[in-house]
Amino acid sequence: MGLPSSSPEHQCLPTRQEQATFERGTALEERHTLGARISRPVATEKPGLDFDYEGLWQFGTFGSGNIRAWTVASETGYRFPTVRLKPRLSAKADISSGDHSNSKTLGTFNPLFPKGNYFGVLATTGPGPINFIDVHPHVETTFPHGVTVSVDWIFQWRESLQDGVYAVPGFLIRAADGSPSRFVGHRPGTEIRWQANRHVWFQADYGIFYAGKFLKETQPGRNLNYWALWAGYKF
Repeated sequence: MGLPSSSPEHQCLPTRQEQATFERGTALEERHTLGARISRPVATEKPGLDFDYEGLWQFGTFGSGNIRAWTVASETGYRFPTVRLKPRLSAKADISSGDHSNSKTLGTFNPLFPKGNYFGVLATTGPGPINFIDVHPHVETTFPHGVTVSVDWIFQWRESLQDGVYAVPGFLIRAADGSPSRFVGHRPGTEIRWQANRHVWFQADYGIFYAGKFLKETQPGRNLNYWALWAGYKF
């Protein structure tokens, strides 16, 4: 199958952080990120496949040690723009490396500037894209008068059992503490958005995070309800 509308990209980004903190400690971090991405836009006129695939490799130094980290992210969808409600069905599958305590090389991937809502409704308060594996089905529908409704469900595991769980901004929220469990939890969520006009939009989010075995073993392992109301103005 040809991909006439696909778009390849490449990137190279050096970063420096004086006090970078991971489960193994805090130190000066100098990290370089190399990546490649290929994507195909969401169908707008006739039913079609869309995708967004990206791979990143990181190297550099952390204190007196080295950095070797990586991630692979994917989103594959299919939209039906000629059908009522114009549904789009999609699934994301992602993995990013975690650290290993028996190695002098830091293996924790740093997402640098993650987009929170990429990881679901609860992304700003729950586990983020560091030391993780996730599967993320998603359905979006378009109603009249600029209203869209989407439902998603994220299932998340740890990539390395010797590294903890981090928030979307990158700080450690739960250390590994010797837990042999990989499953972090799952979180269904829904989002309703109304584009009132070309400038003004309103949005309502609701989600539930169900703690998995890892969080229950390392305590506290509570479930979490989340809701939010948003309003925005775009000039």
